[in-house]
Amino acid sequence: MYVDYLSLTGFRSYKQLDLSLNPGVSVFVGPNGTGKTNIVESIGYLASLSSHRVSSDAPLVAFDAEQALVRARVLRGSQATALEVEINPGRANRARINRANPVRARDILGICRTVLFAPEDLALVKGDPSARRRFLDDLIVSLVPRHAATRADYERVLKQRNALLKSARISGRFTSAHEATLEVWDHHMAEAGAQLVSARLHALDLLSPHLQGAYQDLTDGSKEARGTYRSTLLGEVDDDGASPSGADPAELLALSQEELRERFLQAFAANRKREIDRGVSLVGPHRDDVELVLGQAPAKGYASHGETWSLALAMRLGSYYLLRDDDPTPGSGPILILDDVFAELDAGRRGRLASIVAGAEQVLVTAAVAEDIPESLAGDQIPVIPGGIRAAAG
Repeated sequence: MYVDYLSLTGFRSYKQLDLSLNPGVSVFVGPNGTGKTNIVESIGYLASLSSHRVSSDAPLVAFDAEQALVRARVLRGSQATALEVEINPGRANRARINRANPVRARDILGICRTVLFAPEDLALVKGDPSARRRFLDDLIVSLVPRHAATRADYERVLKQRNALLKSARISGRFTSAHEATLEVWDHHMAEAGAQLVSARLHALDLLSPHLQGAYQDLTDGSKEARGTYRSTLLGEVDDDGASPSGADPAELLALSQEELRERFLQAFAANRKREIDRGVSLVGPHRDDVELVLGQAPAKGYASHGETWSLALAMRLGSYYLLRDDDPTPGSGPILILDDVFAELDAGRRGRLASIVAGAEQVLVTAAVAEDIPESLAGDQIPVIPGGIRAAAG
């Protein structure tokens, strides 16, 4: 698939931008601070309803604007779809499909698929578990858009359950009323948590061979790359994503959603006193992790700088391979976005990455200088200046 038209109104640094794009490679070139990343960020937002740079929508709206509009035409095979998202900080975002009446923003998920890699993705390897949880949750929504509701339901229930636990802790007394209400939230959270964990386990299982293949493509192939799901259902997960000694995450994959639900209820009961004492939910997918391993050692703390880059890239490229295989219809592969990546890579990794991505239907690249881009990805050069573009040179 590819985007052939993009319009931004009040988005980041753009009061108004209208841009035509071609399939193949497009390289946005310009000094840092001119707005290159803002352009590709907007396309990533259409696909995921989130930014790879910030956790909230407010920074996406221009300082002097009340809302931002992102419009695009997406071609997927022979089908063209016009998408529009209205970003309203503090209020519900709205969307339109083919200029029809407004719908919920999440109703557009799945129409445009992107895989975006940026320097921030080093956090997938070096950062805390939240980065890896978000990666996996974004992937399950890309594969099955209805899981956006699964994700939202769990976050809502978690917020309510935590509020109850905090209230009980502050009051200093855990009453029968607290107990009755907590049991209700236990069942809601067990149901939502089982759905989310089941989706994560399935997605990671599908991703695993693609992750390994992508890492092999990017390196000399001397080490195996793999990811293992670490769940609080198997015991407390520490800051490095390690489960207690002897815990086998593979057993969770064999469980049905109903069995996972029962496991959650048992875990809530077993941790009741600890949760009341601390005033927070200690069990659930919000505390899980994906442990990344290279060879025999955990990547976090042991991988070299080059290995860390290659593994972070492999996670994104593995996602690309998975999404491409998920819908093998010609013209349905996801758009690849490489935001300021090549300047950070050595010549060998630049060349290998360029050869891998060159075959995608659309590749959008940002770079401060054109010399950072391998010749095989020259494509359309689009000079970016503050507030707009100067011209597109084919």
